[in-house]
Amino acid sequence: MGHRKAHAPKRGSLAYLPRGRAARPIGRVRNWPEYDESPTILGAAGYKAGMTHVLLVEDHPHSPYFGQERVLAATVLDTPPLTVFGIRAYTLTPYGLRTLTEVWAPELSPDLRRKFTLPSNHDYEGNLSRLEEQRENISEIRALIHTQPRLASVPKKKPDIIEVKIGGGSIEEQIDYAKQILGKQIRVGEIFKEGQYVDVIGITKGKGFQGPVKRWGIRILQHKSRKTKRGVGAIGPWRPARVSYTVPRAGQMGYHQRTEYNKRVLKIGERGEEITPSGGFVRYGLVRGDYILLQGSVPGPSKRLVTLRYPIRRPTNVPENPPQISYISLESKQGV
Repeated sequence: MGHRKAHAPKRGSLAYLPRGRAARPIGRVRNWPEYDESPTILGAAGYKAGMTHVLLVEDHPHSPYFGQERVLAATVLDTPPLTVFGIRAYTLTPYGLRTLTEVWAPELSPDLRRKFTLPSNHDYEGNLSRLEEQRENISEIRALIHTQPRLASVPKKKPDIIEVKIGGGSIEEQIDYAKQILGKQIRVGEIFKEGQYVDVIGITKGKGFQGPVKRWGIRILQHKSRKTKRGVGAIGPWRPARVSYTVPRAGQMGYHQRTEYNKRVLKIGERGEEITPSGGFVRYGLVRGDYILLQGSVPGPSKRLVTLRYPIRRPTNVPENPPQISYISLESKQGV
């Protein structure tokens, strides 16, 4: 029998082209889910601390392991309280949503000066009355939120800023809720609950400019190949006289925005020492305050800000109650 050639298509999806670097290290939420219950903010953010593993009882009714203990990988996010420093109102126009007005809290954190120049004379009462006058024109309310990296183990003081939609109830109820939380701190336990599913938006680990073997998983050519071994054998025909976008080429790898859907919240806590492994998380350190434990992995390296959102494709027929966790590994991750 003659030699049979192995079929080995290139790795990597063409759905994410072009694979360019993300514009900024914080993921941009492009869409928010519909939400029908009482008003709440539909997202939060935390700094990725690291991973561990947990032992829990499988409670998904259709799982072949139902009722048995399973070992699962889990990610710990350090989630210090978030500060709501502004409300932004949007109106719907023929060209999409447009900013109508916004209100900033009367007392702003001094750390916000590290991010941008604060207005010296913002008229809180005047802006609030303008918001009330425009109630009938408002189609969406969002909260302007900043993190508190001083309370996390990230080596910076400059806060990160995210904009989160307020969902649930009527527009009037959303405005009243926004006024209640303006200038206050919100903990992750007030936004999410244990057992629910969330979407995770983050920027993946950056790997720089990489060749087609690492970037696309193509085969290395035989050692007698002309010119190169770690390139494609042919980049295309003579006609059409151009290189197709489907041909594996070198370029940026990593540092792309990605959304991962339906990560289960295994645990939400306020005492970081109950989740921090011996010696701290590698390349992160200690979790000292609020945290959230998610099943599986999330995009990005440690210390990167990860945005959490209410699920936009919520799975059906999943358990509503929190999982029964019997063990969380606190063994050292230092490799000793």
